[in-house]
Amino acid sequence: MKQYIRNTATATAVLLGLAGIGAVLYAWQLPPFSSRSQTTDNAYVRGYVTLISPQLSGYVTDVPVKDYETVKQGAVLARLDDRIYRQKVAQARATLAGQQAALSNSAQQEKSAEAGIAASQAALDSARYALRRAKENWHRVETLSGKGIVAESGREQARTTLDQAEAAVSQAEAALEVTRQDLQTIIVGRDSLKAAVAGAEAAVELAAIDLSNTVITAPRDGIVGEVGVKLGQYVSAGSQLMAVVPHDTWVIANFKETQLSRIRPGQKVIVSVDALDHVELAGHVERFSPAAGSEFSVIKPDNATGNFTKIAQRVPVRIAIDAGQEQAVRLAPGFSVEVRTVVED
Repeated sequence: MKQYIRNTATATAVLLGLAGIGAVLYAWQLPPFSSRSQTTDNAYVRGYVTLISPQLSGYVTDVPVKDYETVKQGAVLARLDDRIYRQKVAQARATLAGQQAALSNSAQQEKSAEAGIAASQAALDSARYALRRAKENWHRVETLSGKGIVAESGREQARTTLDQAEAAVSQAEAALEVTRQDLQTIIVGRDSLKAAVAGAEAAVELAAIDLSNTVITAPRDGIVGEVGVKLGQYVSAGSQLMAVVPHDTWVIANFKETQLSRIRPGQKVIVSVDALDHVELAGHVERFSPAAGSEFSVIKPDNATGNFTKIAQRVPVRIAIDAGQEQAVRLAPGFSVEVRTVVED
């Protein structure tokens, strides 16, 4: 009897040991339980969760949306007090008008300078005519004086007239050069005025952008998350007001590195969604992560230790949900799913 009990206990222990080994082999998908189809429950739905923040600081004057409301692109999510920014736009436009007036005045000054050049040129021509007459008169007086016909006083007067004519020509030439330099100064100064007008126009655009930023709109179609901003609240630039979740979703499945040899881009997969009573959706593999998930962690593991234990790493795989499936619209970022690859013969 004792021998029978001992044999039974031994057989039971052996069976339990085999069952444990079988469970480990099955869990790790090792022979004889290995399968060409790869599965993982380390998978989640992902989506573009856009956090909405203001670019300006101010008091909230309107919040027309509510929690979990569906919105279209461009829909108003919140408004800030815009009185200051409207005045900044008016101020910038007034500055622009002043700079444009200065530029127009420069054009008028250029016309005046051109007229001054013409007048100086005419004065120079007149001085040159007077000089020519003074030279001709001097040559006559000089000839007659040598013959004793003209008195010395007449000769001196003719010489003085010639000197004055020469001085008048020099003065007219200098005056012409001054008017030309005045014109050049106006032309050079106009570049500065044009730059001032361009700066004033940019200031108007910046003020208009700030004014438009007082109205916060949805960047794309989606569903509003929890609205965290309240009417009359003072918000700062960059503070989180709410989130908009578009309808586009996909799945990130973290497969073990030992499974990747049996997975390829374009391969069909079945996605079982926990939140939808394990409804199965069809999808396909889009692409693989360029590195294991541990490489993107904030604190990277250091395996250069004496007590190293090899652990299979997880590699994120992006999976697209095929279109035309009714239940696919109910997927939301964060849902847990199970992914199973489909083996094609």
